[in-house]
Amino acid sequence: MAGPRLARPAGATVGVMDERDDEDAAGALGPDGPETNRLGAYLRARRGLVTPEQAGIPSGPRRRVPGLRREEVAMLAGISSDYYLRLERGRDHNPSPQVLEALARVLQLDDVELDYLMLLARPEPPHRTQARARARRGAAERVPARLHALLASIGLPAFVEGKTFDVLASNELARALNPRLRPGENRLRSLILDPEEHAFQIDWDRQTAGFVAAFRQQVGDDVSDARVLELIGELSVASGRFRELWARHDVRALGGGTTDVAHPVVGELRLHRDKLPVDDVLLVVYYADEGSETAEKLRLLASLAAGAAVPGADGKMVR
Repeated sequence: MAGPRLARPAGATVGVMDERDDEDAAGALGPDGPETNRLGAYLRARRGLVTPEQAGIPSGPRRRVPGLRREEVAMLAGISSDYYLRLERGRDHNPSPQVLEALARVLQLDDVELDYLMLLARPEPPHRTQARARARRGAAERVPARLHALLASIGLPAFVEGKTFDVLASNELARALNPRLRPGENRLRSLILDPEEHAFQIDWDRQTAGFVAAFRQQVGDDVSDARVLELIGELSVASGRFRELWARHDVRALGGGTTDVAHPVVGELRLHRDKLPVDDVLLVVYYADEGSETAEKLRLLASLAAGAAVPGADGKMVR
């Protein structure tokens, strides 16, 4: 691998050489490949999403690279181009919090993304990572008994999910709302690969972007989890949409919110969603505004789940 370039003399033009530098970086993010330099991969992906106009600098002629060039990021962050190059190529592993905050400002990261950047720059020591991996292999995700009782009595669509969005338990109303909420399914896999889930989500593009970003935030710096690696590999092979979103390195906390779905029997629903941590799992509950059309449709779904005949979206009785 070539050593770091010297700083460009004042007044020198910026052109095709920058593209060659980015090509070098794409295949040389660290001594053992991209996965060993996740900080560099994240920096490179995020600067590719910030335009010169967004950063408040002129774009200049002959620009054929996406987003900001490395020297532009360094200039805006107040650090040397050589130091930023070492960071992006994995040759410096101890950036200060001040440097990281400056880079976050230039790359226009929000608080969740800044936390993720800090995590990548301060990974666990190898012995702690290995100990955590051994503990995880010996302990499967378990649903506390009290959650099973809650699912049976809550009267709302609810399910329990694990760290990688595996459905661990669900109630009848949740499965009536969405059959992909049965135990054994994976929410991210269903969303990306299942045509019925695609049709169920009214704004599929927004949902996939949010779920992939939340998945990255959820797994953090844990690249030793076989389940995580298996899911990333499967989705990367099967879905261009996942590859596109994963390459962006977006991170987002996927908590409460409102979602619109299209149920094949009762039609469109506007549902609120809350995620409540219980031990090491999450309880996810869907509910509607009291007195709304969606609330009435949820009551119809409850009757359907109980085996009663109910009117469908077309007015015909279904069981």
